[in-house]
Amino acid sequence: MGKNCKYSGVSNDNAKVHDFLQGKEYIMFCPEMLGNLPVPRQPVEIIENRAINSAGQDKTEEFSRGATLSLQLCEKYQPELIILKEGSPSCGVHKIYDGTFSHTTVKGSGFTASLLKKMGYTVISEEDL
Repeated sequence: MGKNCKYSGVSNDNAKVHDFLQGKEYIMFCPEMLGNLPVPRQPVEIIENRAINSAGQDKTEEFSRGATLSLQLCEKYQPELIILKEGSPSCGVHKIYDGTFSHTTVKGSGFTASLLKKMGYTVISEEDL
């Protein structure tokens, strides 16, 4: 949506998402920022169900906190649809990076996407639009 919350400090602005949301009511959130991660930050990939950054630091607590706070927002606002960013260790819906920091994706979901799907929310990625 144009907010600079990506790990590198830029945005993943997407025209398809803007077009889809035109005239609709929506809220925006970034689970990683909700989890108190800074912008910019080291990239993170999921390794053995842990959120590990490229410096080898475990950020699972921050990712779990962000997922929980995202769920609380969804419980409050009861969205009909949640659109998340594919590939993200938080928001990846169908695929995430494989944990090698080699830009290789594998089938899987990020921390927030997994939790929201488990709780019964309809979750898609921008690639599904």
